[in-house]
Amino acid sequence: MIHKKTRKYIPADLEIKWENLEPVYNELVDRPINSVEELEQWLRDRSELEAALEEDFAWRYIRMTCDTTSEELLQNFQYFATEIEPKTAPYSNKLNEKLVNSEFVNDLDDDKYFIYLRGVRKALELFREENIPLQTEIQIEQQKYQGITGSMSVHIGDKEFTLEQASALLKGTDRVLRQEAWEKITARRLQDKGKLDELFDHLRSLRHKVALNAGFENFRDYMFQALGRFDYTPQDCYEFHAAIETEIVPILREQAEKRKEALGLETLKPWDVDVDTSGKAPLKPFKDGDDLIEKSIQCFSNINRYLGERLEIMKDNGLFDVESRKGKAPGGYNYPLAETGAPFIFMNSANTFRDLTTMVHEGGHAVHTFLTADLELNDFKHCPSEVAELASMSMELISMDNWTVYFDNDKDMKRARRDQLIDVLKTLPWVAVVDQFQHWIYTNPDHTAEQRREAWIQIYEPFGAGFVDWSEHPDAEANLWQKQLHIFEVPFYYIEYGMAQLGAIAVWKNYKENPEKGLQQYLDALKLGYTKTIREIYETAGIKFDFSASYVKELAEFVRSEMEKL
Repeated sequence: MIHKKTRKYIPADLEIKWENLEPVYNELVDRPINSVEELEQWLRDRSELEAALEEDFAWRYIRMTCDTTSEELLQNFQYFATEIEPKTAPYSNKLNEKLVNSEFVNDLDDDKYFIYLRGVRKALELFREENIPLQTEIQIEQQKYQGITGSMSVHIGDKEFTLEQASALLKGTDRVLRQEAWEKITARRLQDKGKLDELFDHLRSLRHKVALNAGFENFRDYMFQALGRFDYTPQDCYEFHAAIETEIVPILREQAEKRKEALGLETLKPWDVDVDTSGKAPLKPFKDGDDLIEKSIQCFSNINRYLGERLEIMKDNGLFDVESRKGKAPGGYNYPLAETGAPFIFMNSANTFRDLTTMVHEGGHAVHTFLTADLELNDFKHCPSEVAELASMSMELISMDNWTVYFDNDKDMKRARRDQLIDVLKTLPWVAVVDQFQHWIYTNPDHTAEQRREAWIQIYEPFGAGFVDWSEHPDAEANLWQKQLHIFEVPFYYIEYGMAQLGAIAVWKNYKENPEKGLQQYLDALKLGYTKTIREIYETAGIKFDFSASYVKELAEFVRSEMEKL
């Protein structure tokens, strides 16, 4: 069993209520600092308080997403968003000011604190008192997405399915059943398109106000600063989109043509993209959620005993909720528990191959959480998404040779690996579309819902539009963006998946060439947390932080060559 780290500053039994927190914040604000040693102790004490708050918030979020029907769990989450965060925000700003104005700040080890201090100065630059109530409202409003989508279900035959469970039928060989499942899923989503449009319009308006208050023309430019994107610009993102369109889309179009030919179809419909072209039944890598966890522990152990032990610790401590059920929020995540030093994995398994890849993806995040657990300051663990997603996406590929624990014959292994490599390439155009769409949304803040749908189609089509015929389902195509949780809940967190996907291919390439060295470089990079720049972390992993057309082409050709071997 694992337990929270022993507290040295705040009381072990501190209940997270504002009347208990305010004296602690006041002590940190008022404490005299007379040496660099006292400043570092002050930083450690502040870090301990922030870790306690983070873990408390984590559990409120986890419990709410595990059961979106519970009013009590929703209120517990909203209490933190409305009563704790708005009151801690001004204090955090005061503490940042105290730090940067300290006469000893320049005596701190630059190699150790450079990244941290850079982030503190950026937070000070962006802080506006008038944005606190807006950010509270945004926090509450965006959770409504999960309430709306978590309640969606469909009836097929005499059974009720969550949308994740129904999506598993899209892999079946019965085309009539696939079409029925797709049409019912789509109709159910479209049933709430008005609600989701209304919710998003409100979120967009609130976010735009935040940006204006902070002195920016639009929310896109504000978020590039707020997310700490010190290493690239919006223009770099557009060039990355173009590289994906040029280098990846043709490969996927070629694959779509092969799919159409193999299935004997004149055109591919949206319900034809997930079925295996050999005519075989969908892969079944595990029986149920418990089996998925056990097999994943074995898979990780076969790569490296340390990796398997991390998942075993999580299982022993009840840190998984993996099976899909009605009332559970959609999607999947790995949520770090700042004081415990372990994470919680949440997902919606419907016993499909996709669930296997979700598990190893979130398992990569989990390993990252453990590797950074003992870094001195809580902020040192707050990795940018370009690094966090490198951890997870690399694990998807590194683990492939050990998928024998899920499949008992070589043919299924080859199918699974080939499907995974196609998915790796398919990730990139979708990332480009979602990212470019968000650039459009927030640089055109006065758009209507109809204009938004038109913009989505204009952006989606050049990237292949899923390489299917949407002519009979224009509404479904125009509203596909509503499936993407990130657009509602974590705006602009998406291009990182593309950058990390390239990095993951490069990590895997190194691993294939020298497994021991490749794995060690990957783990060494993750151990850094966010104590180095993104570029330095990638270099520690033995790869480049590069998304130029030439690099995209090089790595795409490597994936294509690996696919041909299968």
